[in-house]
Amino acid sequence: MARALRALRGAAGAASGTGPGHGHGCGAGSDPGAGSGTTRGPRVRFGPSPTGFLHLGGLRTALYNYIFAKKHQGTFILRVEDTDQNRVVPGAAEGIEEMLDWAGIPPDESPCRGGPRGPYVQSLRLELYRGASAALLESGAAYRCFCTPRRLELLRREALRCQHTPRYDNRCRHLTPAEVAQKLSQGLDCVVRFRLEKGMEPFQDLVYGWNKHEVAEVEGDPVILKGDGFPTYHLANVVDDHYMGITHVLRGTEWLTSTSKHLLLYKALGWEPPQFGHLPLLLNKDGGKLSKRQGDIFLERFVRDGFLPEALLDIVTNCGSGFAEKQMGRTLEELISQFEIGRITTHSALLDLEMLPEFNRIHLTRHIENEGLRQRLVRELQELVKRVYGDQQADPEVLEKQYVERVLLLRKGHISLLKNLVSSDYSYLWVRPSVSRQQLQMISTEADEIGKLVLGLMTRQAAALTVEELNKDLRNLQKQTRETKYSSVMQLLRLALSGQQHGPSVAEMMVTLGPKEVSGRIHRALCS
Repeated sequence: MARALRALRGAAGAASGTGPGHGHGCGAGSDPGAGSGTTRGPRVRFGPSPTGFLHLGGLRTALYNYIFAKKHQGTFILRVEDTDQNRVVPGAAEGIEEMLDWAGIPPDESPCRGGPRGPYVQSLRLELYRGASAALLESGAAYRCFCTPRRLELLRREALRCQHTPRYDNRCRHLTPAEVAQKLSQGLDCVVRFRLEKGMEPFQDLVYGWNKHEVAEVEGDPVILKGDGFPTYHLANVVDDHYMGITHVLRGTEWLTSTSKHLLLYKALGWEPPQFGHLPLLLNKDGGKLSKRQGDIFLERFVRDGFLPEALLDIVTNCGSGFAEKQMGRTLEELISQFEIGRITTHSALLDLEMLPEFNRIHLTRHIENEGLRQRLVRELQELVKRVYGDQQADPEVLEKQYVERVLLLRKGHISLLKNLVSSDYSYLWVRPSVSRQQLQMISTEADEIGKLVLGLMTRQAAALTVEELNKDLRNLQKQTRETKYSSVMQLLRLALSGQQHGPSVAEMMVTLGPKEVSGRIHRALCS
């Protein structure tokens, strides 16, 4: 085994070298200033399979790893686990990293960024897995299995027929070296299986506490290296976590029962294992599994619909645990400062996506209140208006920064998504309504007089309108009418200004539109 381990260390040195090939698929090399990769603090990783878009469950796992790393001044690594080549979707790996960047939780080391422990794509690390497999074969901890797919399928059917859990019967475990050599000389296909041994010692999970799974009693020996030379999850993760210096593994609870298997692999290879912590399942609010087949759980959908990344990070941590209490509106910095891994419970997290608009409203309000972030929203809203209304726009002035910014400030706290402001409810902000004089006179026979009073008010208030002052002025204006009630005055003005019967207060409409536009709309409706 010593000879095989020396070869394995040599392969690890080659795989972990710093060169341009380690920025797989992104045109980025390793960080030349990273040195040997020795860093303080924990090293954690998120290892998605590039089989499609990143979904909310994956985002939550990545987020907890990111928070844990940043809480303890550690390193967050993205590793693409593409050993199942039949399921790889072209472009998916790059898309996952783009979504992590969008979410504000970028990896420190990754296929695109490179790093001192690359490559960060498993299909580029095959020599390491084969070396580990060879070391296990040499020590007797693994063996070659020549069972055909047909035989394995018959075993599975027979077990199901007898109402037993399907498992490999370890038949090839008992082949002699001579029998193995003979089969290899015949060119028979084979895989490498790991020899599970009884007597598993308990381990302490960071979330679930002490655990022990006697895998040898309930499972057959698992495949660790497939016939195509690619490893299975079990071997690849153990090898990569070792050579990438991973200190803590935070992953989904579905891998909890496999951890004993992984610890046996660490022991057989003579390596120190990381600490494990398994995150409870993320479920729908009705308790059903959050399935990838649901089209509404992929991050691209939320990006397309205009949700803020902060809202997604907030809701997937709010429905889970790890924090002192449930609290809406936490920023990423607050999540990092408040996080304690010991506070993660073993209860499944129920995700209520119907609450996401409310989470987004809170974070959108914060963005509007922040000068720098508000300017980005102004540009986004300008583009939305162009795309939705185009040539219908009332005037080029509606796209001016000052006007768009005023709209945002007056509507903050009332909208959940930026695109709400280009819905039909707010069309009056961008397109002048078509309202006839007769429609207004049906509300009040004093429509003309009210219109003249408003025009006079706009002349006097041309400097700067405020909602508070304008509300007072409109009250006084109504008192100058002979018989029209205040509610009818508001109904008339709302219709003249927006063409709608519902919406923000009339005073807010007038402040948003500004004196010039208000005067123009009143004049066209009543004086033309």
